[in-house]
Amino acid sequence: MDAAEGEIAVTTQTFKVHGMSCAHCHAAVTKALRDVPGVTSAEVDGPKAEARVGYDPAKVTVAQLTKAVEDAGYVLAPA
Repeated sequence: MDAAEGEIAVTTQTFKVHGMSCAHCHAAVTKALRDVPGVTSAEVDGPKAEARVGYDPAKVTVAQLTKAVEDAGYVLAPA
């Protein structure tokens, strides 16, 4: 087996998150992103209103990330 075989290609992207105003919001957006299958990491910065998301593009799309955040009550947009 090659070293590259079995490895996933992770894309890391930063998004703006609209509608966050407290620690609960931060936690809700973080959970919504981390619960999407194919997401490998999600770091939300409340003061900057940003989310940095690592994901496997073979398993998840930006549209799925956007919908997960919208379902939690917030808006995800390209940074």
